[in-house]
Amino acid sequence: MRVRAGLRRRGRELPGPVAPGEALARVSGVRVRLGGREVLAGVDMTVRAGEVLALVGPNGAGKSTLLSVLAGDLAPETGVGTDTGGGAGGRAKTGAGTETRSGAGDGAGTSGGAGAGHGVWIAGRLAGDWSAPELALRRAVLPQAATLAFPFPVVEVVRMGRAPWAGTAREERDEEVVAGAMAATEVAAFAGRPFPSLSGGERARVALARVLAQEAPLMLLDEPTAALDLRHQELVLRLCRERAAAGHAVVVVLHDLGLAAAYADRVAVLHDGRVAADGPPAEVLRDELLTGVYRQPVEVLAHPRTGAPLVLPRRDGPTTG
Repeated sequence: MRVRAGLRRRGRELPGPVAPGEALARVSGVRVRLGGREVLAGVDMTVRAGEVLALVGPNGAGKSTLLSVLAGDLAPETGVGTDTGGGAGGRAKTGAGTETRSGAGDGAGTSGGAGAGHGVWIAGRLAGDWSAPELALRRAVLPQAATLAFPFPVVEVVRMGRAPWAGTAREERDEEVVAGAMAATEVAAFAGRPFPSLSGGERARVALARVLAQEAPLMLLDEPTAALDLRHQELVLRLCRERAAAGHAVVVVLHDLGLAAAYADRVAVLHDGRVAADGPPAEVLRDELLTGVYRQPVEVLAHPRTGAPLVLPRRDGPTTG
């Protein structure tokens, strides 16, 4: 009762239903400088409900920085606009308290072109206008490294994902949601083990289970497959697809272009802090573009069964004497 009273005093606004295709996050004209280097240089991007968006590109291209901006965790140098128009996303473009509810909305529904302003919007509102508890109800973030200072058991780590819902009607589902997230990521077998005792791949899956348990409509995952074996890489991307099919939006940073091609609805290729291409995998993952971006000759082939692009480094064959 004390918790619920506190929520009423703060007037926390709970998220409402999300319509298919609604813009759950948008950045417009954002620039970020870190250590004197421009990491993002005027990036525009919209993330919509029902899609998996893969961010790919070489090391240092700005993928993790863009994910932090989309999450509202990193404020760009430009990006304090006043317009809430939803940008146009998904089109291919190439180049080198009392519980109140609000829908995610699509802002004013403008195209995000001239006059739309610069900024970062989450669920139709400038990111800085949400309180931290409200933001945690709208987006869940998986960082690259999963670390904890104390040896919490796995089940407690996953249960941390339910903290934003404390004192709401959905708190009653905590145990069900936690159990479901652990089963989906295949970590239930070691629910009682201390988190620091796990392998890197096991920690990564527990961290993902925490994000799933948060049940935010926008999931932002930074290299979730980096420490995983083949089976669990596929598992993670299948979970991303399932969340998108359920109406959520998923943004995932990947280095494996094959996974991006197989599971993403859109692929955004970042290069030198800019979006070099953004669109369906078959339109974006092209030999010439990828060879230039990665500075490594590649060839793109169609999978013989699915037709999905297969990106392979071009290697010289063995010479014969």
